[in-house]
Amino acid sequence: MKTRPQSVPVDEQGYQLYEQVGYILRQVSQRHMGIFADQIADLTPTQFAALAKLCEWRSISQNELGRQTSMDAATIKGVVDRLRNRGYVDSQPDQRDQRRLVLSPSIQGERVFADLVAVAHEITAETLAPLTKKEQDQFLRLLSKLK
Repeated sequence: MKTRPQSVPVDEQGYQLYEQVGYILRQVSQRHMGIFADQIADLTPTQFAALAKLCEWRSISQNELGRQTSMDAATIKGVVDRLRNRGYVDSQPDQRDQRRLVLSPSIQGERVFADLVAVAHEITAETLAPLTKKEQDQFLRLLSKLK
C-alpha cells in the first residue's frame, strides 16, 4: 500500500502564486483584453490582428496569415470565416494551387481597420499607462525576448 507523501507547508516551499510569471502575465493579459473590449466591441483581438496583417500585406494565403499572427490553422480559419461573414475579407483560390486560399481585405475591411488604428494605439497606451516611457520601452523589449 502506497503512503501519501507528507506535505510541506507552502511557506517552506517558497512558492507564492502571486509572484509567478504566468500568474502575473495572465493578469496583465486580462487587463489588456478588458481595455480592448471596452474600446473595440465589434472585433476580438485576434480578429483585429488578422485584419491588421491583411491590410499590411494586401494579399496573403490563409496559412501565411496564421503564421504572421501566431495563430494555428484551426484558429486562423475561424477568425477568417468570421471576418469574411462580416464582409471584411475577400477570398479566392490561389491560381497556382487551388487548395490554397488567398485573402485580401475588402473595401469595408480596410475602412474598419483605418477607423480603428487610432483606437488601437490608445489601447496600447492605456495598457502601458502605469509605466513611465522608459519603463514601457524596457518592458516591451524584455517581453519580446520571452517570445
